[in-house]
Amino acid sequence: MNPIDQLFARLRSQNRKAFIPFLPAGDPDLAMTRELLPAVAGAGGDLIEVGFPFSDPIADGPVIQASYTRALRNHLNLADLFDTVRQVSTVPGWTTPIVGMASYSLIYKKEPKTFLTTARAAGMSGVVVPDLPVEEAEGLSQLCRDQDFKLILLVTPTTDPKRMEQIVRACSGFVYVVSVVGITGGQSAMTTIVERVTNRLREMTDLPLCVGFGVNTPANVRELRPYCDGVIVGTALVRKLEAADRESAKANVVATVKELSAVLN
Repeated sequence: MNPIDQLFARLRSQNRKAFIPFLPAGDPDLAMTRELLPAVAGAGGDLIEVGFPFSDPIADGPVIQASYTRALRNHLNLADLFDTVRQVSTVPGWTTPIVGMASYSLIYKKEPKTFLTTARAAGMSGVVVPDLPVEEAEGLSQLCRDQDFKLILLVTPTTDPKRMEQIVRACSGFVYVVSVVGITGGQSAMTTIVERVTNRLREMTDLPLCVGFGVNTPANVRELRPYCDGVIVGTALVRKLEAADRESAKANVVATVKELSAVLN
């Protein structure tokens, strides 16, 4: 069984929710990423989303855009990114699922089957592809199913019900529920939106529903808990990486994960 399925089955039996921290690979370098992955897992990260830096933003706010720019300036490449994840995931006792968040252009350039095989070999359990239209997702969705690798797609507050049904059929692992209309890191009174979207999705699928975009504070996490199976926090963590001192940056990321995961559960 895929580690993501195992995780959500265990959490549901315990009436717990998944806390999913987002970490951009390579900011400020891959050595920091290698240190942060086990640190955030130990601090309360149930599943970790690793961002693949990309030069053309999709839905990323200025904080994550800046983080990706810092990583790309250091000439980050996919081979080194996958090797960093592999170094962490192969440590004895490692059990935390890791998913990538990657533009489809990166997957397409590497060739989808090769990308998935390489990602699985690195210890990843799935990938979030924010810019893949569901109308074009069937090929990648089938490849993922063939390799027991999860394809996670996004549902937004403006997605119409018919398209939602298409998306959840193509998804596996969990559905990424966008909580706001806009970019990640934005602020909104999101609870009403999330309740409406998740209620509709519950009628369509048994997949876990995980909410991201704009989830930054303990209050956000607390308010969203009744409506989802997990929360994804990115900008609030990535902002900590802007600190000039590496140890302070790492400590601040870990402290934020501890705080928010404790509020969630």
